[in-house]
Amino acid sequence: ADNLSDALKKLKITTTDSTADSLEGCLDCLLQALAQNNMETSEKIQKSGVLQVFASLLMPQSSCTAKVANIIAEVARNEFMRNPCVDAGLIPPLVQLLNCKDQEILLQTGRALGNICYDSHEGRNAVDRAGGAHIVVDHIRSLCSKTDPASEKLLTVFCGMLMNYSNENDTLQSQLINMGVIPTLVKLLGIHCQNAALTEMCLVAFGNLAELESSKEQFAYTNIAEELVKLFKKQIEHDKKEMIFEVLAPLAENDVIKLQLVEAGLVECLLEIVQKTVDSDKEDDVAELKTASDLMVLLLLGDESMQKLFEGGKGSVFQRVLSWIPSNSHQLQLAGALAIANFARNDGNCIHMVDNGIVQKLMDLLDRHVEDGNVTVQHAALSALRNLAIPVVNKAKMLSAGVAEAVLKFLRSEMPPVQFKLLGTLRMLIDAQAEAAEQLGKNVKLVERLVEWCEAKDHAGVMGESNRLLSALIRHSKSKDVIRTIVQSGGIKHLVTMATSEHVIMQNEALVALALIAALELVTAEKDLENAQLVQILHRLLSDDRSAPEIKYNSMVLICALIGSEPLQKEVQSMAFLEVVSKLRSHENKTVAQQASLTEQRLAVES
Repeated sequence: ADNLSDALKKLKITTTDSTADSLEGCLDCLLQALAQNNMETSEKIQKSGVLQVFASLLMPQSSCTAKVANIIAEVARNEFMRNPCVDAGLIPPLVQLLNCKDQEILLQTGRALGNICYDSHEGRNAVDRAGGAHIVVDHIRSLCSKTDPASEKLLTVFCGMLMNYSNENDTLQSQLINMGVIPTLVKLLGIHCQNAALTEMCLVAFGNLAELESSKEQFAYTNIAEELVKLFKKQIEHDKKEMIFEVLAPLAENDVIKLQLVEAGLVECLLEIVQKTVDSDKEDDVAELKTASDLMVLLLLGDESMQKLFEGGKGSVFQRVLSWIPSNSHQLQLAGALAIANFARNDGNCIHMVDNGIVQKLMDLLDRHVEDGNVTVQHAALSALRNLAIPVVNKAKMLSAGVAEAVLKFLRSEMPPVQFKLLGTLRMLIDAQAEAAEQLGKNVKLVERLVEWCEAKDHAGVMGESNRLLSALIRHSKSKDVIRTIVQSGGIKHLVTMATSEHVIMQNEALVALALIAALELVTAEKDLENAQLVQILHRLLSDDRSAPEIKYNSMVLICALIGSEPLQKEVQSMAFLEVVSKLRSHENKTVAQQASLTEQRLAVES
């Protein structure tokens, strides 16, 4: 401790003309003390005011420079020392040293700057102002192809410095991307894949940069996919695989890179991991199984990568994914169902899958999760069924396979994501299927649940889908029984509210359903329509210039139907509809104009 105090005093009074030897001795003493107790020594250095002296000692031609930079690197390992290093003016002279040729000075300077930047806003800003990143990127470029140990060590330090400089800072990450660091780092990874420390630094740097959208476009122009897959195949340790996964996941969000990863053979690696880990309950294996199967699902989100793996339904990957669905692992059941939902993104794939028995597999899976089931698996299986039900030819096949009944078992679910997919699946199934729509529309339990969900104000998606399914049951069944069931369950007011939705498609569906109610069961629904103020709403829709042509058309059709009811006719007469409708005779849309003439005649006759 005494030696340290002496050394600090000597350094305080030192001037640039003091002998190099005495200076070296003081610096060695500091390094020794730091090696023994870094934190305590750093505190003493800070209190002594020696940091300001260091700024004057950082001379490219001085023999002590590397040691001074080394001391700065060591003290900056402590969070409380980073700002004092910036305040002592150490960044500009350190950045200047990046221009020298001496490898040891470059190494220690890179360490010092990297440590000062670690989690330090002030440190990064100071390096940015001094232009340090640019010089480091240039160094990495020129050293990139050198494989001697000294160059690799320097590259590792420089990559680490850039990583600390840009970590979780979008602005500085963008700056590095604009400097073209990505192709350089990818090249680096390819050349130095045998060097574990350097590879690791590259991966962390990629992980940092890959979150930014602009980086993905640059990555797509490199052979990153090939390099990462090559590296991945060599890994045995869980931590190393995990590190590569952390780069792959954000990159695989880009459709171009998805395809590159598929072509580079990533899928085969992922399937192998699944096979090795599926029966294990070791923590690392469970984590790997989840990451690998999630990444597999992500690759299937790209249209081209998905179609390449589907291979007309004959692909070995598609077949392997099918085998996940009956698995005992919830994670694999989930990934399998999500993968099917992703394969089911065009009619051709959907038709092929339904014809080849996928529906039964998904229903069996749902059956295993009815009582206290896994919500994510329920949600995924329903998503797959919903997508499969989109092609017209699949609807009748799926209905006769019992999909509607399988889905209705989840009517009791209190989970909004499951409710949302359940509603969407039923709506897809009954599209243009009159018999099924009638059967479901007479199901009092279903209709009552729909009416309840129409009031789920906290879950706009569930609310919207419930309204749309109510409307669809009427529109596709055109059945008096269905309308009576909906009236008795209190559904009318929701259809009237739906006519005021901000979405034209929903407004339209509501108006068509209400027109059918008015045509088929006006007397039954009369009171509810009156209470829901339908006539006032129609007046508003017709008066509003922003209403779409189809909304105006269907509103007039509905008015004509409503005047068959005495109380509703009175309301229509009291609201000067003739005036609004006669204006619409000159509407630019011919269908609207014609309907306006017809409506005007009807209103004139009734008045």
